[in-house]
Amino acid sequence: MPTSEASHFMMLLEILLAVVLGAIIYLFLTKKKEDKLSMGDGWWGKGQKPDSEEDAAIYPFKVETSDGEINYLHRRLDEVRFAEPLEDSRFRYGFNSNYLRKVVAYWRNEFNWKKQVEVLNKFPQFKTKIEGIDVHFLHVKPSHVPEGQSAKPLLMVHGWPGSVYEFYKIIPLLMDPGSHGLSGEHVFEIICPSIPGYGFSEAPHKQGFDSVCAARVFYKLMLRLGFQEFYTQGGDWGSLISTNLAQIAPSHVKGVHLNMATVTTLHFKQLLSITLGRYFPGLFGFEDVDVQRMFPFKTKVLYRILGEGGYFHLHSTKPDTAGCGLNDSPVGLAAYILEKFSTWTNHAFRDLEDGGLEKKFTLDDLLTNVMIYWVSGCIVSSMRFYKENIGKGIGTQKHEKLSVQVPTGIASFPHEVMHMPQSWLQQKYANIVSFSYMTRGGHFAAFEEPELLAADILQFVGKVEKGNFAKKLGYGLL
Repeated sequence: MPTSEASHFMMLLEILLAVVLGAIIYLFLTKKKEDKLSMGDGWWGKGQKPDSEEDAAIYPFKVETSDGEINYLHRRLDEVRFAEPLEDSRFRYGFNSNYLRKVVAYWRNEFNWKKQVEVLNKFPQFKTKIEGIDVHFLHVKPSHVPEGQSAKPLLMVHGWPGSVYEFYKIIPLLMDPGSHGLSGEHVFEIICPSIPGYGFSEAPHKQGFDSVCAARVFYKLMLRLGFQEFYTQGGDWGSLISTNLAQIAPSHVKGVHLNMATVTTLHFKQLLSITLGRYFPGLFGFEDVDVQRMFPFKTKVLYRILGEGGYFHLHSTKPDTAGCGLNDSPVGLAAYILEKFSTWTNHAFRDLEDGGLEKKFTLDDLLTNVMIYWVSGCIVSSMRFYKENIGKGIGTQKHEKLSVQVPTGIASFPHEVMHMPQSWLQQKYANIVSFSYMTRGGHFAAFEEPELLAADILQFVGKVEKGNFAKKLGYGLL
């Protein structure tokens, strides 16, 4: 090759190498930047955002009721018009109205809302204004912290159709685990906010309030309470909000524990596992339990999604239409909400005359959750949360494409609406330090199996704390 041609070739090669190297550096730096979700800001109050600083005061709150509210509810229950169910339909067509008659009779004649209000008020509750709306939350501190320990702040986030009441049985277990037969190595200070638009938190007045916005609001809440580092836990929407919080503030979230974790996109290997995972589980990182819970895939996943997903499509498209009727009818509201507490607790409960509701819950507990929706009038705004999150398309949002780097614990309950194996979740949660196959329980874990969930949270935090201690020890020796 002539010298001029060789020189020209070397120059082109150098340019090519420079371009490739530049692209690699660019992708590397871009990836580093993308590891954290932009926090952003928002205003969800009525009208324009004022120029003045937002009032950051925190003030006590108590649930209150009146004789007028109870009398109105009783009148509406007296005027109910029932539909006749199909013979032997049980809960396969939805909430069976024969059993609904029993629920309504109990609600009208035996359920004591004033007594349940006292139960709700047994934990300290507060409100504070964040981004223009009042945010309601429980803040429960342990009465006694063993010597040498400090209470660890734990943010617990509910989902739909739940409320902060889901956590009332697990809170004492986490504040004083040693007295409840659990490991006393860690104790917690619990913060349970109501998602804006749910329960006693004010509903956003503007469009666009999604899970990232909720995570940002709760992050601001934790900072306002003085917590620079904290753990977070959730299922259902609480799982996504906790995930987003870990993406927004990874240096502040010490660990995220989820009792429902999902991914919205699957890589080729995961897609292939749908077909071949039953026959070659080890090739796809499946345990025997994964195979048992996922296959046959058509029956246990595909048909389940189709059979249980009608509400999801409705909420994600026209929440206000159905919501108006539910907001007006206490019996319609109860049927709509309690049907989920039947099927999502155990799909097999569809084949029972009473939907299996009283196998896991009391009517007092179930109706207390329904009453939170009724007295606050929040069913429409709670349903809108689906449209805000799903209306832009599944898999299209930035947070869905970012991994979670903070330590993650996952409690996989056998009767969850859909099972996600660890091998699928690892593409989203890059630092899973604990993945537990729970022995029993369904979607409403804290409400249904508080002891099991508390024990798993405790062992997860133990692993994270030991890992952090080992890191500090290692750094100290360097």
